[in-house]
This record gives sequence, structure tokens and C-alpha cells, in this order.
Amino acid sequence: MVSDVDAAPLVGRADQVAALRSALLDGGGSGQTSAVFVTGESGVGKTRLLREVGEALRGSGALVLTGACLDIGDASPLHPLLAALRRFDAELTAANARTSSAVRGLLRMFGDETAGPDGAGALLERVSRGLHLIAEGRPLVLVLDDLQWVDRSTRQLLLYLLAGLGDLQLSVLAAVRAESLQGAHPLRRVLTELRRLRSVRVLDLAPLGRADTEQLAAAIVGAPLAPEAAESVWQRSGGNPFVVEELARDLRDGREGLSDTVREVFLARVDALPQPAHAVVHAVAAGVEPVAHWLLAEVTGLPERELIDAVRGAVAHRLLVGDDDGYRLRHRLVAEVLAHELLPAERSALHRRYAEALTSAPAELHHARLAHHWRLAGEPARALPAAMAAAREAARLHGFAEAHRHWSVALQLAEAGARGAAPSTSGPSPDGVRGPASSVVDRGELLRHAAEAAHHCGEHARALALLEELAAAEDAPPACPLHIRRARYLAAAGRSAPAEAEYRLALAAADCTPAQRATAAARLAELLLHLGRYADAGDLARQALRLAADVPDSVSEVVLASAALGFSEAYLEDPDAGLAVMRRALDTAERAGRPEDVACAYLHLAELLTGPLNILEEGVVVARRGAERVAELGLGRTYETRLLAIATNGLFRVGQWAEAEKVVAAALRHRPSGADAVELLLARCRLSVGYGDVAAADRDLEAVATVLAGGGARHVIPLLTLRAGLAMWQGRHDLARQAVQRGLTESRSDDMGILAALVWHGLRAEAEAHASRTVPVDETAVRRLRGAAERVARRSEHAARPVRDVVDGFLALCDAEVSRLDGSDPALWARSVAEWDRRNHPYPAAYSRLRQAEALLARRSRTATAGRLLRQAYRMAQGLGAVPLSSEIRTLAGRARVPLEEPGRPAGSRSAPGARPADDELAVLTAREREVLAAVAEGLTNREIGQRLFISERTIGVHVSHIFDKLQVRTRVQASAIYLRSGAA
Repeated sequence: MVSDVDAAPLVGRADQVAALRSALLDGGGSGQTSAVFVTGESGVGKTRLLREVGEALRGSGALVLTGACLDIGDASPLHPLLAALRRFDAELTAANARTSSAVRGLLRMFGDETAGPDGAGALLERVSRGLHLIAEGRPLVLVLDDLQWVDRSTRQLLLYLLAGLGDLQLSVLAAVRAESLQGAHPLRRVLTELRRLRSVRVLDLAPLGRADTEQLAAAIVGAPLAPEAAESVWQRSGGNPFVVEELARDLRDGREGLSDTVREVFLARVDALPQPAHAVVHAVAAGVEPVAHWLLAEVTGLPERELIDAVRGAVAHRLLVGDDDGYRLRHRLVAEVLAHELLPAERSALHRRYAEALTSAPAELHHARLAHHWRLAGEPARALPAAMAAAREAARLHGFAEAHRHWSVALQLAEAGARGAAPSTSGPSPDGVRGPASSVVDRGELLRHAAEAAHHCGEHARALALLEELAAAEDAPPACPLHIRRARYLAAAGRSAPAEAEYRLALAAADCTPAQRATAAARLAELLLHLGRYADAGDLARQALRLAADVPDSVSEVVLASAALGFSEAYLEDPDAGLAVMRRALDTAERAGRPEDVACAYLHLAELLTGPLNILEEGVVVARRGAERVAELGLGRTYETRLLAIATNGLFRVGQWAEAEKVVAAALRHRPSGADAVELLLARCRLSVGYGDVAAADRDLEAVATVLAGGGARHVIPLLTLRAGLAMWQGRHDLARQAVQRGLTESRSDDMGILAALVWHGLRAEAEAHASRTVPVDETAVRRLRGAAERVARRSEHAARPVRDVVDGFLALCDAEVSRLDGSDPALWARSVAEWDRRNHPYPAAYSRLRQAEALLARRSRTATAGRLLRQAYRMAQGLGAVPLSSEIRTLAGRARVPLEEPGRPAGSRSAPGARPADDELAVLTAREREVLAAVAEGLTNREIGQRLFISERTIGVHVSHIFDKLQVRTRVQASAIYLRSGAA
């Protein structure tokens, strides 16, 4: 099996190529024979590896003869050597007359030699001498493909030469198809003997790993694969390069199903099996992997000895793999191929045997497998109870994605049963107890369970659709619980405004019970908390706690209401008391153990610490600890991503941008949706804006705006603030102004911190417009912004001290920006520097130093102080990787002729011998940029670096550009040379 080597790159085999080249040259070039036999399944890339190694050996001065064995047994003695000599002779030119004469002499000898009783030995000796003449002192490498078909004469020649009987320095590189070496194959015995020689190695070529599989497929498709496509290629191919290439071409060309080439290859391999092994492979293909040995015995009906021999044969042919759990197909494609080879009645009978074997097993029932097999056996009535039991078991273990899948299957089975499938009376009950299967299942119950599971696993649109189907049913639940459910799902989808409306409808519903009223009030309090309406959230939280006091088993309501109340009190009144309430809520949630309660308690506590209270280090720790905890509870795609977004924002604010990048990249692997995706995209966008990656930031903002099209007021101000910041780095002060004005119009938040940040961006936009002299200052906007700043100041007077501290920092920035409109005041900027230094927020502190230096230089006073401020700001910005800010600092320093190097250390001394320690060459790089440069120096591509560091290829490109700019180089080679010279390697 040979893939199209011209169309596909060699991926994931660099180490093997280097190792084989070294082994063959070191062995064959030292006066000793050496050999490497490469084994592996069909399509794993043996032929391609031989070709690459052969080219590498030729480049090293070796004489390489390449041939392949034919699948015609002994009908063509010494065929691979003869073919190799003829090919080599055809490549020789007139300048190689002596070598050509030796080659043709050896070819004539093959034709003239007759084998008598002693003819074989004489032939081998003469072949050895002839090869010695051809080599002319060069290392000689004989490359043989498909050695499993080797004829007897060639096999004897190899043994003769590798035993050192010929006067020849020879290396042999041969490929052997592993599945062909079965039973008494003569080459199997030869390889066993040869393994004992120190000069002989046998290399089993393994399939590609996941990363290499995706890289190979992407190279053929011509673009990175979508996550779903990458997962499909990996699962179906098992890393076999030939299969990967075929599947990738199908993706590229838009073909559905399997190519005929792949289908015929696998069918041929299965058909070559003895009948018992053939039956075993068919049975495993129909099963749910891994298939336990006892279960396979029940399904196939083979005697134990015969079954073991059959399994052994299938494993040897590289179709099955076995471990302690049971048997699996090496490639999932085998199941796809074989599914079309059985008649429908045969498939149904096979699944029935599986279901009956599982039902009669004395051990605990495997509900998911049982449902699967009864369904495919055409017995929906028997499959339905098992599917429901599997869903309940998955939910009990917090496997909400699996629970959603099982409930969806149960819905399909119920529909099939309703269409007239005959009910069975021997299936298990939903609780796993054998007995009559229920012929009537409440469809409303199935819809309720399916919607809730979809909500928990992040499939918010699916949850809402199922809920609407439930509401339209004849036996729909009362209005109040429907409103509550709809509100929860809408809030999770990021549609906050309609969610709030639904909660208020629930509270006003006539059929609302005390327990439901407590639930609606607690959840609405939590929603208002997310929206920044802390006073309203506190009021509703108190109402919810009063209602819950009269309702038994209202732990969830108490946890949610306590978290909302604690946050409200900590923000508006007493941080210590509020934090104490929130910590008690977390303890209560942990004792009760309900996953969503635990997640909400962690979420609100982490938000409060990293946000208004500015206790960043503890907040990041709580967020990351909470993320680990909720991942254990099966909420990885939802609450874990939101907690990691909070951790990212905290790390961003304290200047740990490289670590923040890692956290957000890890969270995005969950592929979140709805409000969870919004939180994470906004967190990543903050990093992109800071780094100056305009394209990435703009994509994230557009994605957030799309998700929020149906509501989402809690994210409006952060979204518009980021849009304003991005627009200013682009020089689009008019767009920044529009974003800020829209935020002021749409805001309903009590969070003075985010409002103050928005106002600062607005005043900064007007100051930038004034400085650019290209866009006139909007005096009306300035008055409105100054009024907004005054309102923020008044409203924050009664907030807790930590909240006022954060607001004061932004108000200091606002006052200083206003001063830029009629002559920037250095004293106001000095106050801002002090405010942000005290809070350990390096980014606004560096920005304030830039503006303070700018104000001093404009007044032509205290130039030395201005230079010191610019150098401090530059070090801070460079440490963060804040490229636009660093660029602006360099521009001002250049205009004012202020050196950004430390006094006494001249700029440009990087490459001057002895000017300063070599490792200082990398001092201008951030920690993340050093990581990227180290990978560049290893010779990795941007894609490979991204896979190593869990960052997108585009972001790696941005980092590489920044590295080139800071090191003042143009190529990766130059950058790598600086890295290696620095001694950092």
C-alpha cells in the first residue's frame, strides 16, 4: 500500500529518518555489516520512510541500491537485487564507465550462472565480489521494500552477506509488512535469528500521533481542519498515514463516505483471515469497544481454544488490538467498511446476540450498550428503558454530555415505539432490574430530562428547543416552572434581557408555589448580579432567603441567594461581611454537592475577588481551584470556562499575560457556547488588544456581538470598552467615541469600576483626537463624559473601600486625560502613576508614566525625570508584550532624543563584543516571547509551536513578528542565532 508521496509531506518521521541514517552509516561504514528491518502495518509509511532514508544516505556519499520484492514467490530468484542493479545502471553516465562495466558484468553473471549441487554458494560469493567492485570503497546500502515476499535466493543472499561471509561493507534497509509474517512464514524465522545479532535492528513503525495526524491532514486539505473534522480523521484513521491521506482528500474534495481505495484495502485484509478470525472481526466491529472476551465468546459461539486462535490471528493481521479491558479495532474505518458487507438481517441478528448476552450476564447491566444493541436489533421497546437508565447513570456521575446523548436517544426510541413498534415484555426496567418493559413512557418526562442535560453540557440552543417542544405538548407543565426553566436556559445562552423578563413572569404567575417563588427570586438575584445591578440583586436575594426559610429542602435557593447577597454587601457596604457570607455559601454548596450550586458559589466569589475588591492573587487562585472542582463535576464546557475566563482577567490585570494566554487557550479547548463563550472571548480579546493583534481582537469582538444579538446586557460595557480601546490603537478615534457613547446610553450597571473604565476610554479618545489634529474634539461628548465621571464619583462614595480604590484609579486617569485637551498636567499623571502602582496594575501604570513624561517634555522641564519615566514605562510595556504601547513610548523617546537604554549602556551595543552580557540580548523579550523564540531556534514551524504552547498559529505569528522587531532581525535564522548566542539554550 503506497500513498501519494509526491502530494503529501513526510510528517512525524524526522527522528526515524535521522536514527536510520546514523545506524546504517555507522554500521556499514566501520567495516561491519549492519541491517535495519522496518516492520509495520500496511499504509503506516514504510515505503516512504525507505525513500527518505535512501535519499539522505545518497546525500552522505553512500551507494544506494533500491529494489522491491514481488508477490510471486520463488518464480523470480534475486529479483530485487537484479531490479536494483538495472535501475542503477540506467542512472549511470559516461563518466561512470568503470562502475557501469562492473554492474553489467554482474548482470551477465546472473544470466550465465547455472546452479549445480554447489552452485548456490558459488553464486553468493560471486555476487558479493561483484557488489564489492561496484561499491569502489563507498558504503553500500541495499534498500529492499516488501521483504515479506522475498524469494529464497535473495533471502539466502541476505543471510550470507549479513553473516559477514562476503568481503563487503554492506548495510541493508528493508521494509516488512507485519501482518504478512504469520504462522510459518520463512522470513519470520530469519528475522528471529537476525535479531540476535548486534548489527541488526528491527524497528516497528508506529502510526502517527494525534498532532502529526492533524498536521498531515491539514497539509493535504490546504487549511487547518475544523475541530470536528480533525477528531473524525483521528478516530477513523488511528494515525495510519495512508488512511489519513485518503480521508483528507475526501474532505478536500467534498466527497462523502469512504473512497473505493480505502474500502478495498480493508476488505482485502479482512477477507485474508481464516473464517473464525473473520467472524471475530465482524463481531468486534458491531460491538461497543472494548468488547470483553466473555462477551465476544457469547456472541460468536466459538469454543475457547478456537476463539483465542481467531483473536490471535486478527491481532497479528493488525486488525484488532487487545488489552485487559477487551478487544478494539485498530482502525474504526474497519467498522464502517464491514457495516456494508452484512445483510440487514445479519446485522440485526448480531446486535440481538449482543443484547441477549448482556441481559443474561450475571454482572451489572451495561445500560448504554444494552440500549445500543437493542435499538440496532430493531427492538425500540426494549432499548428505551436501557437508554433511560444509562442517562440517569450518566447524570449521577456528572457526565452531562453523555446524559444528553442518552436522553436524545430515548426520545427517538419513544417516537419509534409510538409509530407502532411491538412492545417487548422481557427488557430491563429503567432502574436496571430485569422484568417487563414499560409500553408507555411519559414523553414530557423525556423532554424535561433531555432539556436539562442539554443545558448542563452547554447545548443551550438545543435546551431551549426541547423546552419549547415541551411547552407545546398537551400535557405541558404549568406556566411558572416553564418560565423558570426558560429563564435559566436564556441566561446561559447569553440572552440576559429575555431571561430577566421570564423570571419576573414566573414571580407574577398565579400558579407559582412558594418553592417556585423562592427559586425564581434566587435565580433572578443571581442574574442581576451578573448584570452589575448589585442593589437590586441584594434586595431580591433577601426576598429569596425569606421565602426559602419556609420551604423544606431549599439548599440551592439558599446558596444562590447567599452568594448574590454576599456579593452585593461586599460591593456596596462591608467587604469582610460580604465575603464571609459568600464563603459560607460555598461551604453549604459543597456539603450539598449539587454541581450547579458549587459552580455558582465559586464563580461569584472569584468574580468579586478579581473584580471590585481587587484581591487579584487570591481571586485567581479561587477561580482556578473552582475550575478544577467544577470540571470534576462534569461542568467543564460551561462553568469551568467561565471560571478560567475570570482567572485570565485577573492575570491580565497583574501583568501575567503569558500565563493568561495559557489559561484562555486551555479553556477554549472545551469549545464553549453562549454566555460561557462570551466570557472567554472577551478575556482573550483583552490580551489581543494589549498585544496589538488587531485582527484577532476584531474577530473576537465580532463573535461576541453575534452571540449577544439576542440580549446580554451584562457584557455590553466590557464589549464596548474593548472596541473603543482597539479603535484607538487603530487611530479610529471616531469609532472609539461611538462605542463609548453607546455604552453610556445602554448601561444599567451598578458596577462603578467598569463604568469608570468606559468613561476613561471616552476621554482618552477625545484627548487622542486632540493630539492627532485630524479629528476635531467633540465638546458635547467631553461635557457628557465629565458629567458621567462626576456621577461615578458620587455613586462610588458609598461603596466599599476596595471598590472606591479601583474607581479612584480610573477617575485619576479621567482627570489626567481631560488635562490633555488644554495642556497636559504632569501632576495629574503623577497621581495616576501612584494610584496604579499601589494596586500593582502594570499596564495603566506604564501608560500613565508615558503621559507624565509627555507632559514634562511638552513643558520643557525636568527632562531627566521624563527620561526616567519613559525608560520605566518601556520596561513595563516590554515585559507585558504590549506592542502598541511600546511603540508609542519609542516614538516619543525618539522625538525627544531620550535613550530608552539604561544610562551608561549605549543603545545598539547588543552585538558589540564585551559591551554587556550576551544573555541581555533577550532582555527586551517577554516570558512568552522567550518561549516562542526557543521553539523557533529548535526549527519548529508556527503551527508546531502553537501546538506545543496551546496557542493559535496566528498568535504565534504575531509573537514572531514582535520578536523580530525587538531583536532587530529579519529572519528566523538570525533570531535563532541571537538566542543560541545568548546561552539561553
